[in-house]
Amino acid sequence: MVSLPEELEAREAAARRRVEELRSEIAELTLRLEAAQEDLSRWEITRETVTKVLAELSAAEPDAEAKAPVEPELKSPPHGAGVVMVPPWREGLAATVLPDVYRDIMEVLADAPGPLQAKQIVPRIGLPATAGKIEGTRAKLKRLVERGWLIENAPGRFALARRDAGIDPLNPR
Repeated sequence: MVSLPEELEAREAAARRRVEELRSEIAELTLRLEAAQEDLSRWEITRETVTKVLAELSAAEPDAEAKAPVEPELKSPPHGAGVVMVPPWREGLAATVLPDVYRDIMEVLADAPGPLQAKQIVPRIGLPATAGKIEGTRAKLKRLVERGWLIENAPGRFALARRDAGIDPLNPR
């Protein structure tokens, strides 16, 4: 006969396993959502660029007033789908939960001898060193600082937030 404490322990263990399974599913869905949002962003930028180029070409024609394309109403990207793409850092949480580009940033900073600026990180993660890519990366760095993954020990200079010398934030324990 099973005792009540043993039965409670068994049920608690089953609940704990289910929580871990759900956390794993959330991490996978988070990665998929990040990729889908990046794809959506690229399509929106492409559409906006084509609309702008067509408008400029039409303006250059003599009868531009009659042929100017009507610019479609631009939809703003969805705000907050209820998913935190960069979770706040907590004890035991590894950088593997972060979206790919954030993990790349963390790896670059882990390999760096000291703090780096966004313009130094961009080429190391495989992006062209354009103003837009640098500013986008700077925004990601600031987000990582806000969530406790990085520190900004001087304005514009980022480094890993090392809470414990024995813990590698890029690899789980």
